[in-house]
Amino acid sequence: MATPELALRGGPPVRRAYLVFGSPDLRDEEIREVEAVLRSGWLGTGPRVARFEEAFREYIGARHAMALNSCTAGLHLSMIAVGVRPGDEVITCPMTFASSANAILHVGALPVFVDCERDSMCLDPAAVEARITPRTKALLPVHFAGRAADMTRLLEIARRRGIKVVEDAAHAIETVHRGRKVGTIADCTVFSFYVTKNVVTGEGGMVTTEDPGIADWIKVAGLHGLTRDAWKRFSDEGYRHYEVTFPGFKYNMMDLQAALGIHQLARVEENLRRREALWRRYRQAFAGLPLTVPPEPAEGDRHARHLFTILLDVERLGATRDQVLQALHAEGIGTGVHYRPLHLQQYYRERFGYRPGSFPNAEWIGERTLSLPFSTKLSDADAEDVIRAVRKVCTAAWG
Repeated sequence: MATPELALRGGPPVRRAYLVFGSPDLRDEEIREVEAVLRSGWLGTGPRVARFEEAFREYIGARHAMALNSCTAGLHLSMIAVGVRPGDEVITCPMTFASSANAILHVGALPVFVDCERDSMCLDPAAVEARITPRTKALLPVHFAGRAADMTRLLEIARRRGIKVVEDAAHAIETVHRGRKVGTIADCTVFSFYVTKNVVTGEGGMVTTEDPGIADWIKVAGLHGLTRDAWKRFSDEGYRHYEVTFPGFKYNMMDLQAALGIHQLARVEENLRRREALWRRYRQAFAGLPLTVPPEPAEGDRHARHLFTILLDVERLGATRDQVLQALHAEGIGTGVHYRPLHLQQYYRERFGYRPGSFPNAEWIGERTLSLPFSTKLSDADAEDVIRAVRKVCTAAWG
């Protein structure tokens, strides 16, 4: 049987209606809640933010949860809250989005990259200790795609050396490490509710911590440094004067955002079951193709199933990752790249002098990784289109 001609070479595409990567799954409950916010007139930080914070705190099992306008804001404030100051060093991984390292730079500290493990794509604990210096103040592990970094080993290293730990859990709302929920392990944990995430508020983030001092500081710092609960000053409890306790930041979440998050969070376990089923379907369908599917989580861990990232065998394919990406685009399938290693991005190359070869595992992954549509908005027919397109592209004659 002849191999179908790729759409980018003139053949018919798998889909006519383009399948957008990471399209959010928003339902009537969210729409009604947003309408109620609009009708209430309270659009900014108010009662729905407080309700979302409490629901998230209970879901994670953390002592404190503070909502902010982005995960990046949460990382920035967490760096300050754990004591990172100008001239300090923070160890993190180059296989991440820019905000992980940017937040370190925002406080005047130095991001120190350590390579990831090829299989987990998370920070390699064996390489961390060799990079610790007297200036190392914190570790910033990233739970990549929803898979837990090895927090047991990383925490042991950090506690032994007197180093703080801030988890970048942008991908990891549902993640569990060795029976412990991510968000209850480190000094601070920072989550994302960006439009492609498993819980969506459009833009938004949350910090969890067990430390009441950190919680109080982040709550105040995220709203200009105003007295705690200053958002109540225009409520029906009566006007309250506030005090500016220090020059804080404009990082507060709005009730408009929280209106989405309240109902997104209520479905988080239901949605995880749907993504687990889709995960199994993809793994089965791609068996035998020149690619590697993500491994299952370790014993005692739970994967948040945020991204389904395949690693292309570019040597067997005879095509680059970007060629495959463009071919899938022509077939009507949107994809993502998570990530091109951060140390090879222009700013980090030019400022710190990184070159290819600096972190070989991150670079190997960065040349081969491709994230497939994986939203709970996908219908079974959508998923079958993804499978057909991947099989078509990966069995094409690229030579």
